[in-house]
Amino acid sequence: MDKPVKLIKRTRAYEGAVLDVYDDEVEVKGIHAHWDYIHHDGAAAVVPVTDDGRILMVRQYRHALGRYTLELPAGKVDSPDEPKIECAGRELEEETGYHSDNLEHLIDINTTVAFCDELIGVFVARNLVKTQQNLDEDEEIDVQPWTIEDLIKKIYAGEMTDSKTVAGILAYKNMIENV
Repeated sequence: MDKPVKLIKRTRAYEGAVLDVYDDEVEVKGIHAHWDYIHHDGAAAVVPVTDDGRILMVRQYRHALGRYTLELPAGKVDSPDEPKIECAGRELEEETGYHSDNLEHLIDINTTVAFCDELIGVFVARNLVKTQQNLDEDEEIDVQPWTIEDLIKKIYAGEMTDSKTVAGILAYKNMIENV
């Protein structure tokens, strides 16, 4: 099947540290239109599971939402070709102060398919070893252990809306229930 949209011209409107924004001139059913397109190199997230089965979550302020959120540890790949499992291990340690040699791929998610190509690999980390948090200068993160049951309640109460976190928690719950 042919693509229903033909890209005529792509113009970068903004180049940022995390993403690039483009104005795409496209043809759809013979009509020319302009669509926004955001390129993101990708990221990884981690479901860090403690020995007692709790999940380490990070609480941090998100400027775009104007509030604190509770999320899975995650971060952007350092380069487009960095394996997501390496990114996941690095972000786990940087944000939580725990290391794991036991990372298992859980799922991949595209976060906002209408205008962005960001792909996040989500991993489960077990056998956590305490090390030290290594936050970026502009990060302030509080690490909190949660039960899967309490996290599920927060999701369905609408208190947790971050897509990678919701997908990761629900996929992990499905994984442990179907072992």
